[in-house]
Amino acid sequence: MEADLVKRQGIPFTTIPAAGVHGVGLRALPRNLVQLGRGVFASRRILQQFRPDVLFFTGGYVAVPMALAGWRIPTLLYAPDIEPGLAIKSVSHFADQIAVTAEAAQKYFPSHARTSVTGYPVRPDLASWDRKSGRRSLGLSEDLPVVLVFGGSKGARSINLTLLDNLPALLEIAQVIHISGELDWQKVETARKSLVSNHARRYHAFSYLHEEMGAALAGADLVISRAGASTLGEFPLFGLPAVLVPYPYAWRYQKVNADYLAQREAAVIIEDSRLSEKLLPTVSTLLANPTKLGAMRTSMRSLARPQAATDIATQLVTLARKR
Repeated sequence: MEADLVKRQGIPFTTIPAAGVHGVGLRALPRNLVQLGRGVFASRRILQQFRPDVLFFTGGYVAVPMALAGWRIPTLLYAPDIEPGLAIKSVSHFADQIAVTAEAAQKYFPSHARTSVTGYPVRPDLASWDRKSGRRSLGLSEDLPVVLVFGGSKGARSINLTLLDNLPALLEIAQVIHISGELDWQKVETARKSLVSNHARRYHAFSYLHEEMGAALAGADLVISRAGASTLGEFPLFGLPAVLVPYPYAWRYQKVNADYLAQREAAVIIEDSRLSEKLLPTVSTLLANPTKLGAMRTSMRSLARPQAATDIATQLVTLARKR
C-alpha cells in the first residue's frame, strides 16, 4: 500500500528487508533476526548511494535496520501514535530529536531531552475542502446528515460487515459514505445492488479515495473508523466527531489513541466485539442529539495542529544544516 501511495507522488521508493522480533514465536525468531541483518546491509548500500544529510523515521520494524546502519547521521524520529511501539522505542535511542503528536506521548520518552509536540501532519490538499464543496463533489444532499465509514487503507472487515447488516436502517436517517478497502469490495457492490432506490441514492461506496478523501472528511457529520494515528490529525482538522472501533488484534496503540480522543469528549468508543449490537443505536443517538454532536465537534477541533507538517519539515532542515 505504501509503495503505491509514494509512487503516486513521483517519489523514488526502495524496499529494505526487515522482520519483527517482538511477539514472534521461538521458531520464527532466528529467521527474523537473519532478515534484520540483511536489512542492515541493504540499508548501508542505500546510504552509500543516496548520501542523505538527515534521516527521518516514523516507526515500524523496517526502520530498525536503517537506524542501525545510519547511526552517525542526524536523525529525526516522529512518533505518530500516542503510545509508541517497540520499533519506535528502539529507534529513539539513535534519534537526535523526537517529535510527537500530542503532549500525552511525551511521557514515553522521559530520558530524551529533545522531544517536541508538533501534532500529526496532514496532506495540504485536505485543507482546501469545506462542507459545501465536499458534499457537492461526492453528490451528497444538504437535507440529511452524512456518516463516513472507513477502516484504513485496507479496510476493516468487522466494520464493513456490521455496516452492511445495518445499512437499510442507517440509510433511513442518514447518507453514508463507505470506503471499504479492496478486500470487501465485492460484498459492498452486492449489498448496494440490493438496496431500494431511495436508499441507493443515499449510499456512496468506494473501495478507496485518494484526492477526494478530503471531500469525504469535510462533508461528513460523523465518522466511524478504526483508531490509527491519522485519526489524531485528520479528524481534528475538520472537527469531525468520531465513533472509534480500535483494532483488537494488534498492540494496544489504537486503544490508547481512541482513549485520548474519548477522554477529551471528541469521540466515543465501541469495542470490536460489541460492534454488531452497539453500532446502530450509538450512531442513531448521536445524530438525534445535535447539541452533543456540536460539543464533540468543538472538542475535536480544539485538538487540531494544522502546522504539524511544517514544524516537522523545519526540524528536518535544521538538522540537515547542522551537518
